Amino acid sequence: MSPLIATLLQVFVAILGIVWFVVIAHVVVSWLVNFQVLNLRQPLVAQIWYLLNRLVEPIYRPIRRYLPDLGGIDLAPLVVLLILFFLRQLAANYYYAYL
Repeated sequence: MSPLIATLLQVFVAILGIVWFVVIAHVVVSWLVNFQVLNLRQPLVAQIWYLLNRLVEPIYRPIRRYLPDLGGIDLAPLVVLLILFFLRQLAANYYYAYL
């Protein structure tokens, strides 16, 4: 495997890790907001919530089209995390197969 391909795979895995962290942070903050531990009237909390929503909504939107409506339960983050895990494992397997 060429060093360029190896570097690109490593950057891809790093980006997947960042997206994984953002999705987990969104899930945790949404739980804290829904259980009224965090108050959206506080400016810092509102800014963090707005930023996380702006980052994850473009990822969630296409997935939500195909998921059934379960009322208050949103399975889009779970599906996104599964897809990210699959892509990360795929990149790792490809990387180690061609070392």
